[in-house]
Amino acid sequence: MNPYLLIPLSFLLGSIPFGFLIGKSRGLDIRTQGSGNIGATNLGRLLGRKYFVMCFILDFTKGLMPTLIAGSVLGTLGYMKMNPADAWLWLAVMFMAPIGHMFTPWLGFKGGKGVATGLGALIGVMPAMTLPATGALVVFIVVVVLWKMIGVASSVAAASLPLWTWYAFAQYETFEERRIGSQTQFSELPATDIDLMVANHGLPFIVAATLLAVIVINKHRPNLSRAIAGVEPKIGDSKAVPDAETVGSAVEPDDSSDSTG
Repeated sequence: MNPYLLIPLSFLLGSIPFGFLIGKSRGLDIRTQGSGNIGATNLGRLLGRKYFVMCFILDFTKGLMPTLIAGSVLGTLGYMKMNPADAWLWLAVMFMAPIGHMFTPWLGFKGGKGVATGLGALIGVMPAMTLPATGALVVFIVVVVLWKMIGVASSVAAASLPLWTWYAFAQYETFEERRIGSQTQFSELPATDIDLMVANHGLPFIVAATLLAVIVINKHRPNLSRAIAGVEPKIGDSKAVPDAETVGSAVEPDDSSDSTG
């Protein structure tokens, strides 16, 4: 299989608007109700928790599968160290799934905010982006707990992604240096010489993480503007209308208040 074909295939798979399709199957155009977003959170608010879960899994999976397949085809799955050309190709496949979701051609190139699909795509680049994605998820949870603003939490988590990526590869480089230094034939070498023997493979991943973070933050500009103005809806606010599809946030319509799951 030509691995370059996975780039447009990833975009096409990512462009499937599952939230819109599920809503339509229930006689509802979610673009005209709630926040107007086609993602899992708005769908869950309008139709219930089980529809959130269904949509979130589908959106997550359409990001996960192309990157897993690409990693398998390229032989990079499970490795931090790889040929730069393979790394860039793998990351291009990863990148196109959330881009397809955000700019789906089936809905006039207007889609969701790409958080669930982006998370799946990141985790599929195992382990190079799985570890940073986990770190960003922790940041998201902490910000939600502290400030209860999902759009802000998504933006802060996205901003942290390049830092987590740099940290993951810095730790891998340190591990490799220690591994080489522990070998008998290199035990007498100065640490500076061992450092030169270990290449830094993180640049493509840091660049991709930065680009993805910029796009996600840009999609959340309205949330950030409202947060600065002090009018951003919070979890538990009965007047809140969420406009971000977000990891781990399920909003179930009821007569009381919003909830996260």
